[in-house]
Amino acid sequence: MPSIAFIGLGNMGGPMAKNLLNAGWSVSAFDLSEAALADVVAAGATAATSAVNAASGADVVFSMLPAGKHVKSVMMGDEGVFQTLPAGTLVLDASTIDAATARELHEAARGASLAFMDTPVSGGVAAAQAGTLAFMCGGTGEAFLRAKDVLKAMGNEEKIFHAGPDGAGQVAKAANNMLLAIHMIGTCEALAIGAANGLDPAVQSEIMKASSGNNWSLQVYNPWPGVMEGAPAGNDYKPGFMVDLMAKDLGLANELAEQSDIDADFGKRAGDVYRSLQEQGLGRDDFSIVMKSLAKSLG
Repeated sequence: MPSIAFIGLGNMGGPMAKNLLNAGWSVSAFDLSEAALADVVAAGATAATSAVNAASGADVVFSMLPAGKHVKSVMMGDEGVFQTLPAGTLVLDASTIDAATARELHEAARGASLAFMDTPVSGGVAAAQAGTLAFMCGGTGEAFLRAKDVLKAMGNEEKIFHAGPDGAGQVAKAANNMLLAIHMIGTCEALAIGAANGLDPAVQSEIMKASSGNNWSLQVYNPWPGVMEGAPAGNDYKPGFMVDLMAKDLGLANELAEQSDIDADFGKRAGDVYRSLQEQGLGRDDFSIVMKSLAKSLG
């Protein structure tokens, strides 16, 4: 039975680890949260006492952590996971981090004779639970072929992409989430205008889905309460992809745009929207809660 060390068991990582268990992998898991760790252990994983302990003897090491500083802390340095692994071990990081840090991790992994890929995901908690995530992978072609065997247990095989060389996965993810934020805000604005003028949001949603305004937010994540079963909007915008995480991702995307000399004006405006929501104390609510700030009937 192939073994994997899974480090980081949050809203995304926990379901992903469970899908690996369901696919027949032996999972050694670690998280600082005892509750998150216990949940995955109850599903069949073995509890580890540290990231290094989890990685000991693993065929593959997988991490899903909040930010680049956390990934570097776990993987790099004299006491990091990289220094404890046998040459050739495959290490996959699905965290959403800045491309520069991802490239730094690639370089450190090469120095330790390891195969490393940045493999950020798209699809949200629902896709993590269903095992239908999309993966955007950066690194060598050889590492990608090895990674696919792992990733297909957590994602849709048709949505596992080799984006390019070191850090390319993070570039693809940053650009994708900037677009996601922009079309979510636009979807909320359109639905709010319709509702204010007597349109049923459910009917208007169907009209837009059949028209040129169709987008992912309408298809699988409708922001108007009660229109779509299972969407966070129907549960007072909880749980889901947090405002805090979208604000972080927009920061990464806008930083990348500046470094690339791209004037991403709509990306900047989207960043302002989500920072404003954070200032209102809504950071832990789903990012579709922008709907509430537009539609007076939802306030």
